[in-house]
Amino acid sequence: MTQPPSQQPPQGGFGAPQEPPQGSPQPTAPGQPPQGQPPAQPPQMPATPPTPPPAQPGYGYPQAPGQAPGYGYPQQPGPYNQPGPYGQQPGPYGQQPGPYGQQPGPYGQQPQPGYGYPQQQYPGAPVPGGPGGTGGGNPFKGKPAVIIGAAVAAAIVVAGGVFLVTSGGDDDKKPVAQASTDDKAPSGSPSVDEGDGSGDGRPADDDLNAGRKPGEAKVLWLQKNDVDLPRNGADVYGPWVVGDTVVKGMYRAVSGYSVADGKQKWTLKLPADMCAAPSQTTADGKIVIGVKNGTTDKADCSDLQMIDLNTGKAGWKKSIKKNGIWDMMSDISLAISGDTVTVGRTSNSNAYRVSDGKELFGKPAGNCQPFAFAGGPKLIAASSCRTDDIDNPQHQIQEIDPATGKPKWTYRPARGWEIDRVYSVSPLVVSLTQSEKKKWSILAIKENGTLRSQLVGDKGDKFAPDCGSAFAIFGKSLDGCVGVAADANTFYMATEPDSSGTARTNKVVAFNLNTGKPKWKAAAPAEQIVKPLRMEGGNVLLYVEAGYNKGGGIATLAPTGGAPKMLLRHPESTAQIESSFYNAKIVYADGRSFIASGRVSASNDKEELETKTMMAFGK
Repeated sequence: MTQPPSQQPPQGGFGAPQEPPQGSPQPTAPGQPPQGQPPAQPPQMPATPPTPPPAQPGYGYPQAPGQAPGYGYPQQPGPYNQPGPYGQQPGPYGQQPGPYGQQPGPYGQQPQPGYGYPQQQYPGAPVPGGPGGTGGGNPFKGKPAVIIGAAVAAAIVVAGGVFLVTSGGDDDKKPVAQASTDDKAPSGSPSVDEGDGSGDGRPADDDLNAGRKPGEAKVLWLQKNDVDLPRNGADVYGPWVVGDTVVKGMYRAVSGYSVADGKQKWTLKLPADMCAAPSQTTADGKIVIGVKNGTTDKADCSDLQMIDLNTGKAGWKKSIKKNGIWDMMSDISLAISGDTVTVGRTSNSNAYRVSDGKELFGKPAGNCQPFAFAGGPKLIAASSCRTDDIDNPQHQIQEIDPATGKPKWTYRPARGWEIDRVYSVSPLVVSLTQSEKKKWSILAIKENGTLRSQLVGDKGDKFAPDCGSAFAIFGKSLDGCVGVAADANTFYMATEPDSSGTARTNKVVAFNLNTGKPKWKAAAPAEQIVKPLRMEGGNVLLYVEAGYNKGGGIATLAPTGGAPKMLLRHPESTAQIESSFYNAKIVYADGRSFIASGRVSASNDKEELETKTMMAFGK
């Protein structure tokens, strides 16, 4: 393995919210009811927010030395860590390789001082009690508390024990459903080039379809890693399906493979590490990725490279211009909407035209600066506003014009609440957190930027949106979560697995977006776990996870609920292989399913070259 340069986090972190606004309930120990009663009428935010004093630092400026490091930094090694630069190393099936253990959603993550985002847990690290952790407790003991926002009175308190809400009101005006942006249907034509091998540590002549039962899909191909990676491994970006090519990026290359046989069609070598990518491409299969501007430990993720994923040809390349002393202090996040790619980071932002690289807009004027974007049929910006108290942040969310950057509307949650993720762009469904108080809330916002509802969970339900575990320093992507989906009037979210011995299973809960209340619940197949991926033909498209002796697959769930209907049942004989992918990323296109590892890492070169990277199933 090549040895990476040492990387030490700078001293100090970003300020996290401390106390909630006056009048808000105070959570107690996990599993205990919150204190305080909800007010009769939630206070309104002022129509024109007062201009705060400009003297205070804003947008998450680093604090004085001596504070805890910000979100995303690896913690100091403890007795639970294994030797090595980032913790545990991979082992046989079922163990998680790589430097960090996957934690679902905003719960099960240890809050630390930072830019308002939950901290990823590392392998072996203690998990806090409550949802997603080992402690848990009834999340609806006692009377529900209320979280006060701009025309908002509701909340989900996570890891402290409460997922609650009072609805934001019923409104007959419903947002118009947008057609889902599906990947281009692959033609299925096999490639001419030779591939990079198959297998999974099984015999070289092993027939992966030998044990296939009637009704089960075929294993189309299985790939292993063929790249010499740094000692701590590398994240995998993608996969994206464009035409008859499935594409993924890792380390210093982006490669395209035939959807039919997995053989390599093209590879684009990069001069340095790939460090960012949007969750989706343009309609014609183009993408813009982030590449580091050097190979030393001082390199920034500041170079943009456009690639045509149909051919693997590189297009324009630009370096992000540093704007001020605090710019480029964080990782960047990329999002694509139409022909626009946005570049978000802690205190700055830019947008470029994907087709020719022309800069469309940059840092807006004023006290509020976008730090991340969500793309797709609409472009959504999350901003942090300069305040007189960095421990009590003010965020806002906007729909902006992809061509000009001008906001179409602005919505501000209550002070102290930070925008965490965008689960759906159209209709707009947003996750917010108060990380230090371990609170989590989900809002539905109307087409005009006013509150539609806030989700109300039933007692006992714990939720598990999966937003990945990519390592980022103060930077984050807003979109790209799985375990969630939405149509015009309903939001679908998977619950956290409920373990009973070895029988891990969960369900999907459908929420009425006009009231925020649950409509129905649908159980996963017995002893399996389901994750909504997106909408497909009016139904919810699900990934059914593989179990130890049960193959996974792709299924649909009707918008009225019921039992999932299998579209593609993966073979039971390869269930152990399927379930061994670390932080798996799932794509379904034209009757084929693709599973890619979210990160490739191993303890030595031999194991590294035996690590599975992608697997495909079809009929």
